[in-house]
Amino acid sequence: MGRIGDNVERVKLIKFYLKSQLISQQRIASRVIHSMFRAQGWPRSSSVFKCCRSFHICTQLHGIQGTHPAQSHLVTKRDNSDPSRRTFVAPPRKMSTKFGLAKKLVGTEKNIWVDISKMAVAHNATNLGQGFPDFMAPGHVVESLKEVVADQSPSLHQYARSAGLPRLVQAISKLYAPQLGRVPNPLTEILVNVGAYGSLYCTIQGLINPGDEVIIIEPFFDCYQPMVKVAGGVPVFVPLRPTKEGTVTSSADWKLDPAELASKFNSKTKLIIFNTPNNPLGKVFNLEEMTEIAELCKKHDVVCISDEVYEWMTYDNNKHIKIASLPGMWERTVTVGSAGKTFSVTGWKLGWCVGPEALISCAQVVHQNCIYTSPTPLQEAVARGLELEISRLGKPESYLTSLAEELLPKRDNLAKQLVDAGLKPVIPEGGYFMMADYTNIEVDLPDTDEAKDLRFVQWLIENKKLAVIPPSAFYSDEHKHLGENFIRFCFIKVS
Repeated sequence: MGRIGDNVERVKLIKFYLKSQLISQQRIASRVIHSMFRAQGWPRSSSVFKCCRSFHICTQLHGIQGTHPAQSHLVTKRDNSDPSRRTFVAPPRKMSTKFGLAKKLVGTEKNIWVDISKMAVAHNATNLGQGFPDFMAPGHVVESLKEVVADQSPSLHQYARSAGLPRLVQAISKLYAPQLGRVPNPLTEILVNVGAYGSLYCTIQGLINPGDEVIIIEPFFDCYQPMVKVAGGVPVFVPLRPTKEGTVTSSADWKLDPAELASKFNSKTKLIIFNTPNNPLGKVFNLEEMTEIAELCKKHDVVCISDEVYEWMTYDNNKHIKIASLPGMWERTVTVGSAGKTFSVTGWKLGWCVGPEALISCAQVVHQNCIYTSPTPLQEAVARGLELEISRLGKPESYLTSLAEELLPKRDNLAKQLVDAGLKPVIPEGGYFMMADYTNIEVDLPDTDEAKDLRFVQWLIENKKLAVIPPSAFYSDEHKHLGENFIRFCFIKVS
């Protein structure tokens, strides 16, 4: 290499060394430069030597840091007590506007589950808020997963078919056929996803165009609204309202106003989303109420998303009805189900949606471009579990029916304890949540802009070490007042 090439390499070497060593004092830097030149046998009178000296001096005078690349944003500051010493400080720095949250997600940042869980941990509180069991899943489902994981068949450990493992979609089809009055095509009318969350997300994203209106029945599971907004849809809310008062009331006492519901439908309405059994209320929509919704959907050519993840948990002879089974509703309904809720394995995050190919294919397009497929071993284990449960239907050993029988005394026990404590429970017809009016409890709550039930929950966690959920999180801003006098308990964890 010629002299010019040698000089360039020497300058690069010296600059890198000075940066990597975080050398900030000119005197020490000069000694290092002298030592390096002596060790390499380079002439110190050369232009390279002068260049290196000049480089370091400039970094001190102009804040062009002679530092490690990871510290390149720092500038030097003279120590007043010793002018020969300098320290590195970070100058004011403005975050790039390119690094911010996407505009379509603005307003969806807060999550009540994250907030309450953090508070519960911070205050070592008993968590009766989040909805998951504190007991093991049915033995045969757990054993199925063990067998699958140990199975030597390579296919059970590789990607499954995108829309769902054939064995699982066939089992779902067979399970739902009697309830729907038809046999869903397992290959075109069922989509397996990462939980009911994934099913809801893919269905909403796959069907909504910007400006489409989506009717949401309140109280609603809190993910509905942000999912609709992210898709560009316009949420339109219609609430269930309590029709009775008393020490103990029923979720059946919360009803839709038929005229109010009908007024929300128009030419822009694309979807209606409702949840039965309802979370957080526990309401099981009866045939008359479902027929009312169905007739409006048919009249205005609206698609119905029916979230039925608690379908197997109903009490007091209340019957779960699939709205897709009503006349003229199959072709416009997407039914959402959950293995996590059905088998008490919420951590497995496996769910599905069932409906006509024209609707399921829209969800499939989103699914294949964001999730693509769900874990194969979990799908296989759930398929085996469903196959066994189908053979047990109508028998005492069926987990699909025995779980509700086990939860019933827990529900009644919690209701009694709440009454004894001065609260007024709303007895749920289904699911494993119970709302209770707490306004008889006299508490001096801080005066803030937060919803009253949230402030009460914060007080409860901090002072009574008990975590529950504020139902106002399940309402639009317009209707939050309907939930502010209540708190929600999860009784699947109650002994």
